[in-house]
Amino acid sequence: MSPTATTPIFDDTWFRLACRDLPLRACDRLLAASAWAQSQMGDRTLPSGEPVAEHAAGLVTLLASLQVDLPTRIAALVASALPEDAPPTWREGISERFGEDVARLVTGYRGLLRLGAVTRDASDASAGGGAQTEMLRKMLLAMAADLRIVFMRLASRLQTLRWHALTKIAPLDAVATEALELYAPLASRLGIWQVKWEMEDLAFRFLEPIEYKRIAKLLEEKRVEREAFISDTLARLQDSLAAEGINAEVSGRPKHIYSIWNKMRNKGLAFTDLYDLRAVRIIVEDIRSCYAALGLVHQLWAPVLAEYDDYVSRPKANGYRSLHTVVADDAGRPFEVQIRTREMHEFAEFGVAAHWRYKEAGAHGSKAVADGEYDRRLGWIRQLLAWKSDVHVEGEANEDMDLSSLDDRVYVLTPQARVVELPSGATPVDFAYQVHTDLGHRCRGARVDGQMVSLNSRLATGQTVEIIAAKAGGPSRDWLNPQLGYLASHRSRAKVRQWFNAIEMQQRISQGQTLVEKELQRLGKTAANLENLSGQLGFACPEDLYVAVSKEEFSVRQIENAFAAPVAEPEVTPESVARESRADSVARSGKSGVLVVGVDSLLTQLAKCCRPAPPDDIQGFVTKGRGVSIHRADCPSMAALVERHPERVIDVTWGDTQDAVYPVDIFVQSGDRAGLLRDISDVFARLRINVVGVNTQSKQQVARMLFTAEVSNSQQLHKALLALREVAGVTEVSRR
Repeated sequence: MSPTATTPIFDDTWFRLACRDLPLRACDRLLAASAWAQSQMGDRTLPSGEPVAEHAAGLVTLLASLQVDLPTRIAALVASALPEDAPPTWREGISERFGEDVARLVTGYRGLLRLGAVTRDASDASAGGGAQTEMLRKMLLAMAADLRIVFMRLASRLQTLRWHALTKIAPLDAVATEALELYAPLASRLGIWQVKWEMEDLAFRFLEPIEYKRIAKLLEEKRVEREAFISDTLARLQDSLAAEGINAEVSGRPKHIYSIWNKMRNKGLAFTDLYDLRAVRIIVEDIRSCYAALGLVHQLWAPVLAEYDDYVSRPKANGYRSLHTVVADDAGRPFEVQIRTREMHEFAEFGVAAHWRYKEAGAHGSKAVADGEYDRRLGWIRQLLAWKSDVHVEGEANEDMDLSSLDDRVYVLTPQARVVELPSGATPVDFAYQVHTDLGHRCRGARVDGQMVSLNSRLATGQTVEIIAAKAGGPSRDWLNPQLGYLASHRSRAKVRQWFNAIEMQQRISQGQTLVEKELQRLGKTAANLENLSGQLGFACPEDLYVAVSKEEFSVRQIENAFAAPVAEPEVTPESVARESRADSVARSGKSGVLVVGVDSLLTQLAKCCRPAPPDDIQGFVTKGRGVSIHRADCPSMAALVERHPERVIDVTWGDTQDAVYPVDIFVQSGDRAGLLRDISDVFARLRINVVGVNTQSKQQVARMLFTAEVSNSQQLHKALLALREVAGVTEVSRR
């Protein structure tokens, strides 16, 4: 069988490569597709100057090397053959001729091409930033209906770089940069290593030609020696491991030019300082074999102790596990050896410690821009790739690797090609609020891909959104109606609510200000200082006064009191606050109301150090000649007595305390001011609590006061503490 195409590119050699791993019937379909594509291409060229036919041929052979299915290879030919300005009816014809699967792949591929063109032409400098590049990677995956479309885009870019390298025509810097920053990392994350390495080296060759040639020359000088060394090392290792009964898979790890340059740059190393230009990986069955293989390696070659890392017993924070060692051969040449189990290897390849994560971390180990959910999904995709390489299925296996799990986010573009990430179901209003809160408030219309749409239209990944905004104004209350579907983002809804809350607050302030000003006019006090007035009335600022008035939480009639002439009040002193103990006070009656368990008619007294009162937990301590001293269970003095004389501790309990009051110490700290003691004494008077002792100190404008007050129970004490905390200036209230 041979192709009928007359274009030399589509010859027998190409056809054999393109039909790789395909059954005979599939080859016939590919032959027919190539003939149709050739008739459509003619002598057309891409903007870079590359002939379309040459690009299509290289693209298909690259995809064949990745063992993709027949529809993907046909879709690559068809997508290349279609002109950029193909009429909208092209899809129907392709679907009829080659099948709906091919038409769907071509549609997705053309969408990715459009995304690349828009972002490359962007004038927004931020579109090339690290976070934006990561957004583009996510957007590229989200735009693909299935993984085969991503394969097509990666292979297309690699073919473009190959053509530039072959013809020695340098591509645009944007093309090489996009390959290095967007497509190569994506290939790495998907585990398509051969595409990643070649794409990185080719892009690096055009972006840094001097560095590329320098490293290539250094590698070429040592290439034969290095290959011979790896070959001998692998053979020696394999024989030694087998002799020790260790079942292992041994392989060399070649370094490519970009990786070498990146490591030299990030770690500040010279070429001769790189240990892993010559590197070996050993994969064994279990952890015990890891250390056995390590011991054998160290027997065969002298270890460089400073370069040994045990990530098996002490895994990295991301879960990565492996043994890393550097050894030197008989000539003193260092090389790296990595030893791990198959399980560790698969985790390093597919788990959270995937190779791309620490490779993209940069010179100072900064975290790659990626979120855990996105990583988890990509890990799943990479496992699909690994399974595909392990299992061969006869016939035209369907590789429809669904990426619908990425559908919970959409990625759209600003007119400047900046990527904006939104929740699934997002609308132009969500987009506007994501770009800037003020733009969201002023949003009045939107164009999607140049067409006017309603503001509650659902956005799709890859679309370009332009917001039409008013010069001023705010959101509509309809946007908060879930039935109308204007907002899908919680963040956007919160922004709209904040706007309306601010408007409502402003209305309340205006309403309250009008009421206050009317009252001041009635009183003839229109010249009053509002800041001072609001402070006199207990408000932090006039706006707080206005809001309280508008909510009817404060009566404007109380403003008149602020202008009333102050009545001279007698000065309050600590001596005037204190009173004699009440007749029912235990301090006066001597009846503590405490029962000593197991003893009748035993004298008891309440300790002044902690002043217990019902229903405090209490303990008794037998004194010498003064009966039983009653302490609170948490009293520090009691704890010291118990430690010295535990035999004198006695169980006690409260008896009948209904008609008694007990002295307690209450500590109050406040900013010192005139009238403070009066305000505090008013609290005690209002609660009908008798104060029998006052001790005050004032230092550096801070007043510290200790009141001995008589209370009947803990509820009365609790009310007093709460009321004292409400006194202006008080910062601390506690029972001592």
